[in-house]
Amino acid sequence: MCLLTAFSVFANDASNSAWQKIQNQGKNQPVYFYAWGGDAQINAYIQWAAQQVKAKYNINLVHVKLSDTSEAVSRVLAEKSANNHTQGSVDLIWINGANFAAMSKHGLLLKDWADKLPNFIYTNPENNPSVLFDFGLPTQGMEAPWGQASLTFYYDTLAKSAPPQTLNELLSWSKANPGRFSYPKPPDFLGMSFLKYALVVLHQHSDAMLQAKLNQPATDENTAQVLDSLWAFLNKLHPNLWRSGEYFMQSGVQMRRLIDDTELSIGFTFSAPEVPAAVKRYDLPKSIRSYAMQDGSLSNTHFVAIPYNASHVQSAQLVANFLLSPAAQAHKQKPAIWGDKTVLIQTTLTAEQQALFKAVKPHPSALPLNSIKRTLSEPHPSWVEAINTGWEARYGTSQ
Repeated sequence: MCLLTAFSVFANDASNSAWQKIQNQGKNQPVYFYAWGGDAQINAYIQWAAQQVKAKYNINLVHVKLSDTSEAVSRVLAEKSANNHTQGSVDLIWINGANFAAMSKHGLLLKDWADKLPNFIYTNPENNPSVLFDFGLPTQGMEAPWGQASLTFYYDTLAKSAPPQTLNELLSWSKANPGRFSYPKPPDFLGMSFLKYALVVLHQHSDAMLQAKLNQPATDENTAQVLDSLWAFLNKLHPNLWRSGEYFMQSGVQMRRLIDDTELSIGFTFSAPEVPAAVKRYDLPKSIRSYAMQDGSLSNTHFVAIPYNASHVQSAQLVANFLLSPAAQAHKQKPAIWGDKTVLIQTTLTAEQQALFKAVKPHPSALPLNSIKRTLSEPHPSWVEAINTGWEARYGTSQ
């Protein structure tokens, strides 16, 4: 046996031994999973996952439902301030973007565990760098990828005109159809997602140096330079919005309700399966159809992370590894279950595992397969606060 082969065998044995120790220590424990609880389908999937880890490891997975992930961030930060470094209340958290940036900045996350999960190999990180970066920030083993999502639009086919396919067309369409479109008030996640989509598209033809600033931290020096085009666009768009842009809805749920009541003709979501699920529940009319904007779809990978002071670290790793398993990822990707796109790369899977992902006929209102022709990367997390502050100063005073 050559030296390299011997080392490889030794490394694999050590890895297997370490994971076996995690399994032994992680069984028969609770895991408090802090995750957004605003979608019935997602909540149901987490309950399914809870049943699976209960049967597999006797882990009691408790879904602590959040209205905003920042609530969990604040809790962990408060525990650190109180010198609670070992008995934290959050074991696992669904996270990405600005919340990950904040927790990473303040040293609130456990490091160097995610890329050591046995199922992480199925993400093919060498050729799939999206699982190693969160809004451009390296994850450093602090996050295990869970799924991928993109901004998806939907419209009522009974409306008088065809839906806009680009941001510029949306502006023209809104002028021709006043009051039939709007977006949730930031800092709502969905409203902020629309604003980030608009910002990235507006800079698609800017010079390279200006485009590059979107991937850099927002500063006092570059904020106006980057955001002025967004304010100029919104100044044109707002007078044609629902209630003339003088009042904004509070959430995607309210947007969906307004479309069901025929007050709005176009909506959007970051959870494409939400649309057919709502149609099946009669929360949206059968005439609804989903589509992707042709100038690009804002897309990102979302993750799960373990706080540095989690009470059940080994148990949380077992849950995170299960969520990355082909069985769990395939079940999650089914449109009737959640429809969240898998982070696994098919070529890393066996034929039997690939068969789990066999597609079923989609619902008529679902986003058609291969609709997204161009994805848009999220800007640096710091732009969320910059956008929110600027928006509030310009448009939030009458809210």
